[in-house]
Amino acid sequence: MKNLIKEVAISLRISLVSTLLLAIILCGIYPLFVWVLAQGLFPARANGSLVVHKGQVVGSGLLSQGFADSKYFHPRPSAAGSGYNAASSGGSNLGSISKRLVETVKQRVSDYRTDNDLTPDSRVPADAVTTSASGLDPHISVENAMLQARRVSKARGLSEDVVLRKIEAHTESRTFGILGEPRVNVLMLNLDLDGRL
Repeated sequence: MKNLIKEVAISLRISLVSTLLLAIILCGIYPLFVWVLAQGLFPARANGSLVVHKGQVVGSGLLSQGFADSKYFHPRPSAAGSGYNAASSGGSNLGSISKRLVETVKQRVSDYRTDNDLTPDSRVPADAVTTSASGLDPHISVENAMLQARRVSKARGLSEDVVLRKIEAHTESRTFGILGEPRVNVLMLNLDLDGRL
């Protein structure tokens, strides 16, 4: 019995020391190492890709923001609350046969055509009427941006050519040249149109 208690005590000590060491390594040393590495190699990205204008943070290049005024390009619809709330990030989880999703998309298609002065049979890009998985995708498709260009140029009193050049300037190519599609960062495009870049 004495040996059993001694072995249990040794096993318990080994378990506690191992747990403590792993906690120190995985909850302290490793996160500190990653933080120092990120701050040293790419501090802007490590701190959220914040966009600063005249010393004030105006957004993040990684998160969508709501732009409702007709002089702005509109982002994808958000599933993250009505205000593009990053704390509520997440998809709607509505399936393709969901009646609620079908009705929502139909309404968004109608609104998009009306807002952008398109004909009732005009093709509407999927990203203009559906949310992304996070609900906070900062990009829209080039096609979506092109369809909004006339509305934005009219609201701002600019020629459509000027607006199209801005779209082209903010079009990002495929990741690594092969992944995804060319896309436009809505925040950066709108800030450029406002002269805040």
